Amino acid sequence: MPRISWCALLLPAVLISPPVSAQERLGVIGELLRDVTIAEDKVIGLAKALPSSGYDWRPAPGVRSTAEVFVHIAGDNYFLPALTGVTPPSGTGIDAKDFKSVTRFEERHRTRDEIISELSASFAHLKRSINETLDAAIENPPGLSVRKITTREHWITTLTHLHEHLGQLIAYSRMNNVTPPWSK
Repeated sequence: MPRISWCALLLPAVLISPPVSAQERLGVIGELLRDVTIAEDKVIGLAKALPSSGYDWRPAPGVRSTAEVFVHIAGDNYFLPALTGVTPPSGTGIDAKDFKSVTRFEERHRTRDEIISELSASFAHLKRSINETLDAAIENPPGLSVRKITTREHWITTLTHLHEHLGQLIAYSRMNNVTPPWSK
């Protein structure tokens, strides 16, 4: 009878077992989770540092206001994981098969405190969604996406989107005489 090593027996369990906590993840998923946390801290830090009066500010007519940028980030933190097959919280009304559902989410009126709360919830959802990605599936297409990409590329694009809007919010904050908390 041939001898089978413990590694050979454990390999299938490792490939199909649920991911470990975000702090313990290695590889590209762990790196993405750490980067999302950095972006989250900065976006929410700006949301808290900016007074309510700065939320209505926009650089020009037809351009998103500060509040609209924050809510856009929250909406995409729900929508982009939906493209991988992760169901958004039902209260958001966001559906991966209906892009207009994100627009409806973004058009809801929210107070400053409600926006900060929504941002926190959306980042928790995004991080949970990324963390649920199995390492063995990272090269597979991301479920419902119509683009021909890998799940790895989808999550990298998600992070690029966050950083794009973080830069926008830094500029908006400075135009409102608010120094980013990490720059003081």
